[in-house]
Amino acid sequence: MSDFKPIRKSSSSSVEHFKGRHRFEHWYIDNQVYFLTARCRDRRPVFATEQAKAIFWDRFDHYAAKYGFVPWITSLLDNHYHTLGYLRIGKNLGPMMQRIRGSVAKLVNDTLPERRVPFWSEEGHRDYFDGAIRDEKQCRRAYKYTLQQAVRHGIAADWGDYPHTRVAIDLDRGVKRALELKAFLEGVPYKRYQNRKPR
Repeated sequence: MSDFKPIRKSSSSSVEHFKGRHRFEHWYIDNQVYFLTARCRDRRPVFATEQAKAIFWDRFDHYAAKYGFVPWITSLLDNHYHTLGYLRIGKNLGPMMQRIRGSVAKLVNDTLPERRVPFWSEEGHRDYFDGAIRDEKQCRRAYKYTLQQAVRHGIAADWGDYPHTRVAIDLDRGVKRALELKAFLEGVPYKRYQNRKPR
């Protein structure tokens, strides 16, 4: 149960509620399945080229391995990406995302005719979104949502035809292992998602 999973939080604001909404926070939790996503500023298609996509995959794979994030499924489109996976050491989430964001922004900007600064982020300094998966149902939804990104955006008729949706771990296998490890954050309300869809 969540009572035995300490949550370390970080936020750009010290005010917990503003105009009836809960502030946006990053949560760092050990032994946790996460849904992670980031979008380019103003939805700019900075990953439209194969060169830019190759840069993303190289840096994502490198830092995921370095910080112990095990991706189950990841999908990269022209202006955003989603990934679902397992992280054993929660404090590694922040540094991993910082390194991915920083290195990808620098290297992709080097390929663009005009540099995009800021490269990532949306309102409220939300450079990325980390969703701590609560239960098997939410996990399955997040997996299928990521799997169907190319289809949903009209890029491919079948997800298997799109090379930038990468499946590393089968959904049933991942769920079974997460249940064995107690890697879902059960019993915690969704207040932190009031400004963002939990996907």
